[in-house]
Parts: sequence; C-alpha cells; structure tokens
Amino acid sequence: MNQRPRLADTWTQVAVRYLPFADAASPDLPLGRLLRLSLFQVSVGMAMVLLNGTLNRVMIVEIGTPTWLVALLIAVPLLVAPFRALIGHKSDTHRSFLGWRRVPYIWAGTLAQFGGLAIMPFALLLLGKPEAFNLGMIAAAVAFLMTGAGFHITQTAGLALATDLASEEKRPRAVALLYVMLLVGMMFAAFVIGGVLMDFTATKLVQVIQGCAVLTILLNLVALWKQEARDPNATAHDRETPDFRELWNSFVRDGRNARLLTAIGIGAAGFAMQDALLEPYGGEILGLSVGSTTSLTGAWAFGSLIGFMLSGRSLGLGGDPLRLAGVGLVTGVVAFLFVVFAAPFGSPSMLFLGAFAIGVGLGLFSVGTLMEAMNLAQSSTAGLALGAWGAVQATAAGAGIALGGALRDGVSALVMTGDAGEAIATRATGYTSVYLLEILLLLAGLAAIGPLVGRGRTRTLDTGERPGRPFGLREFPT
Repeated sequence: MNQRPRLADTWTQVAVRYLPFADAASPDLPLGRLLRLSLFQVSVGMAMVLLNGTLNRVMIVEIGTPTWLVALLIAVPLLVAPFRALIGHKSDTHRSFLGWRRVPYIWAGTLAQFGGLAIMPFALLLLGKPEAFNLGMIAAAVAFLMTGAGFHITQTAGLALATDLASEEKRPRAVALLYVMLLVGMMFAAFVIGGVLMDFTATKLVQVIQGCAVLTILLNLVALWKQEARDPNATAHDRETPDFRELWNSFVRDGRNARLLTAIGIGAAGFAMQDALLEPYGGEILGLSVGSTTSLTGAWAFGSLIGFMLSGRSLGLGGDPLRLAGVGLVTGVVAFLFVVFAAPFGSPSMLFLGAFAIGVGLGLFSVGTLMEAMNLAQSSTAGLALGAWGAVQATAAGAGIALGGALRDGVSALVMTGDAGEAIATRATGYTSVYLLEILLLLAGLAAIGPLVGRGRTRTLDTGERPGRPFGLREFPT
C-alpha cells in the first residue's frame, strides 16, 4: 500500500541531493511540476545551440557565407534582449478577459520561435545559391530575428510565471533551478545535434532544424499545461497599472554605478566575440566535423554550469561578488590562451578545454556582476536592476559578436594578400587576432572592476545571502 509513496519520497530525496536547487520545490509547487515548467528552458537552450553553434559553422564553412555577415545574423536576436524588462512589465500588467497574464506571452514567444525555425531551412537553401544570395540573407535575418524574439519573450514570461507560482522564500531557488535547466538543455541539445550531424548532409540539417521547430511546440505545450490559474480580476481592463517609464526612471535615480556597468559591458563583449567564430575555427583550422564542432557548445554549456555551481558555493559562504567576477575574467584570459594555442599545436583537445574554460569564466563573471547590480537596487526594483544588467550584457555581447566577425574577415583578407609576412599569413591569423583582442578586453574589464572592490560599497550579505544559507537570487541571468 505504501510502496509508491516510499518510492516517490526516495526519488525526491535523490533529486534534492544531486540536482542543483532541487530544494526549490514546495507543497504548492512540487518538484515534478517545477521540472515540467522548466521544459520551456530546454526549448530555449535548443534554439540557442542551433543559432550560435550549428548554423553559424554551416553557413561559414559549408555554405561559404562571409563571417561578418554570419556574425551580424547571430547578433540579430540580441536586439530584442534589451527589451526584456519591458516585456516582463507588460506581462505583469497584461489586460485580458481570459484571466491569464503569462500564458499569452509564453505562447506568442513559442509561436515566434517555431516560425523562425520553420523558415530557417529555406533561408539556408537560398544562401547556397549565388543568384538568390540576397534573398537568402533577408530570409535568414527574419528567421534569426523571429527565433531570437521568440525565446526572449518565452524566457521572460516563463521566469515571471515561475516567480508567481513559487512561494516567496522558495522563489530565488526556483528561478535558479530554471537557469540550471537552460544549461542542461543546451548541453543535451548540443550533444544530440552533434551526434546526428556527425555524417553531415544538407538533408540531415533540414530535418534537424524542422525537428527542433516541432519539438519547441511540444515542449512548451507540456511546460504550460495547467500551470497558470485563470484570474480575471488580475487582468481586468479597468484596473490601474504603473507606467513603465516612471518605474524605469525611479530605478535609474536609485543609484546606477557607471563603472560597474562599464565593466559588465567590457566583460560581456570580451566573452561574446568568439560566439560566431569558435565552431568555424574548429572546422576550418583543425578540420573538425560538424558534429564535433557542435559539441564545443556542449562543452561551453557544461563549463557554464560548473561556473554557476562554483558561484553558488562561493556566494553561499559569503564571498565577494566582484572578486568572483574578477576570477571569471582571469579564467577567461586563460581559456582564450588555450584556444589560441590550439591551432599551432593542432590540438582539438586544447580547443575543447578552452571552450569549457570560457563557459566557467562566463558563469563566474555573470553571477558575480549580477549580484553586485542587484545590490544597487531596492527589493521593489530588483527586476529593473536585472533588466539594466541584461540590457548592458546583451548590447555589449551583440556588438562584440558583430565586431568579431568583421575583424576576423578584415584581418584574414589583409594577411592573405601577400603584403604580410609569411609567418602571420595563415588562415588562423584572422581568428587568433579576435581571441587576442578578447584577452585585452577581459584585462580591461579587470581594470574597470578593480576599484569597485572596497570597503565603502554594498556587500553581498546585505541582500540576505548569509554564510551557511543556500545560495539563491530573486531573479537569475538568462
């Protein structure tokens, strides 16, 4: 009679012990329901792997699209990211007779993501035909924009739904668990897609993209099913809602730290410039297959997860968030040195180790700077503080990706003209010039963040994170 409850209790105990932040569950939000909700993060991670990993390598190496154009395409979805705070505010104040606030936005984002992935194969086919290249670029830009806008909208409203469902004391850990599931989804998608495309053909690529589009609908439908209860009073058309501009101005006047935001921007650009180059670098310089280079994204995601866990342990013990961010920047410098030396040594292992270390450094840097940004805001404006953090991150990352692609093409064209010396006139020179610039940016980020580490600033402990308490945030980076 009691066998099933005992098995359920045992499974829960195992999950809580080994799954990060599994103790976010509560009687009102059981672990199974929370994990089901997290499936929307898996679909987002899958889309990110396709856009930032598989497709950029295919367009550059297999199709022969100029790197700077591919970098611009990958940067297109980041144009939506600075509006995440506005999207979240709109879902907070949504007016509807149906009584749902989050579901309409999650579903709209899902359909946009599906539409972008659905037209993506046709855009790639057009890119492969010289006479239809311009039309293919337009179609690819639309596909990337739809997909990016879709997962940004879905993620913003989905995390807001998680905060609605979780109790106040469990809310930070529930959102953190969703972020962990994003990284898990990215790792799973990278290794599965990489395995399927190990023997690459154009037909297989089309099938993978279309399969991901269908899987997006299925995963998000399961994630949403009976999660948000209808409350017509909460979405009534005649209720008063705060103005977003007033809330944003109030947050801005509440003490933005220009040096902190500058350090965040420099560091984000330093980590992001390689996003459109790492897989083409592995394919063109080291001769790796499409499947192998896609696995680089999985190594990066796994490194991010490790960095996330190290951040949680450090901050949970009362560590300084800015020192943690500094460690992330130093880790990034070492990581890019591994990537640079992978070419002259002809070592794929060094490249994979570098990709893993980039993820670790980015995880440490992101969590550290996020915690410090949240310290600048009152609890009522913590969401807007996260919005400012995300806006700077996204803008700097998008500019870094575009600049990295343009710099790689420009340097490659310069050194291969014959004017440069034979020592530097190699195919790897364009890539390594970008990686060296990223090292300089990370060092500049260290210089910007260094003066902030002092006695006269707000410490992590002021936000309620005490040594010995589990690490948790009211919101978490996405």
